[in-house]
Amino acid sequence: MSEAQKELLIVGARVVAPQGTIADGYVHVKADKIAEVGSVRELGGRLTEVERVDAGGAWLVPGFVDVHVHGGANHDFMDADEEGIRAITKFHASNGTTSMLATTLTAPREELTAVIALAADYMAKPMPYAKLVGVHLEGPFVSVKWKGAQNPAYILPPQPEWLDDWVARFPGVVKLQTLAPEIEGSLDYIEKLAANGIVPSCGHTDATYDQVVAAADRGLRHAVHTFNAMTPLHHRNPGTVGAVLTDDRIVAEVIADGHHVHPAGVKLITRAKGVDNVILVTDAMAAAGMPDGDYELGGLPVHMKCGVARLKENDSLAGSTLTMISAVRFLVRKIGVSLEEASRMASANPARQLGLDASIGTLEAGKQADFLLLDDELKLVSTWIDGKKLFS
Repeated sequence: MSEAQKELLIVGARVVAPQGTIADGYVHVKADKIAEVGSVRELGGRLTEVERVDAGGAWLVPGFVDVHVHGGANHDFMDADEEGIRAITKFHASNGTTSMLATTLTAPREELTAVIALAADYMAKPMPYAKLVGVHLEGPFVSVKWKGAQNPAYILPPQPEWLDDWVARFPGVVKLQTLAPEIEGSLDYIEKLAANGIVPSCGHTDATYDQVVAAADRGLRHAVHTFNAMTPLHHRNPGTVGAVLTDDRIVAEVIADGHHVHPAGVKLITRAKGVDNVILVTDAMAAAGMPDGDYELGGLPVHMKCGVARLKENDSLAGSTLTMISAVRFLVRKIGVSLEEASRMASANPARQLGLDASIGTLEAGKQADFLLLDDELKLVSTWIDGKKLFS
């Protein structure tokens, strides 16, 4: 019997469960699933013939789910082969991510199709590190005005036939797509995304408040990197940001690194949306986990200095080098949310948004045994995926 198939009992942990933190808790794992979660005092003399791990009072939280990540460890999903995907997923697993969406950039149709095809093939095999659970298409149907680090040479209006092809050839692989809802054809395209079980998202957009609300009426449910690459909030012209913050149908991503959004802006997002409607993301690029220097993002030259990546041509922020564990620490230390609330934003909320909350995102019986041990300083002690410890 392999290590992943053994029964495992983690005891003496502060277990962050949906009903609240269990101060002296345990998690019982059978094969790759959680069998029980509870208080140690409820165990009695049961479960004595299993592998036992004493957590020593450490926090036990569900593995993080990153719905917006372009790469890491000097690899990008846009040009990665299978070895590159393993490098990306290994790096992020070592920083607490246990499930993720391979996120694209604005590019020609054939390049986007190649990413989806490789992701589908990778997902069909055993995945040794953080699991790919699908693809997030960021672009190419976005606004040139708010292109950010998207390559303007490949921006165009929505192409419904592309979506028809992707859905037919790779069913269930595309989970989320970001577009500008003000572009001609976007409303019908948003409706088509929703009808195919794909989360429609706004971003890199010049949309007005009314245009975003109209898009939500047609199925828009998500906003990428809120505040970044979208029309800002003004008290007489609330813009995309105003719609995202006030429309309860839209879940807001945030890059909590202190560079993309000021701490006060992050606090505003969490207060306006409530912790159940905010999703932590990294938006990490290939430079994540690498030293300062020159890199590329979507074919555009990028320079990273002190861990902050910017386009060489105009000094715009270009993705990030953030990790999910760092984002969680930022929320707790700088924004003042509890670890339980940060955990929801990093795990439960993204799992629910992707329709995967029956299997991941929380520590409950029947779910995949993907969890993390964190010490009192919220440093990652170990990552467990499918009941197997990968990093310590």
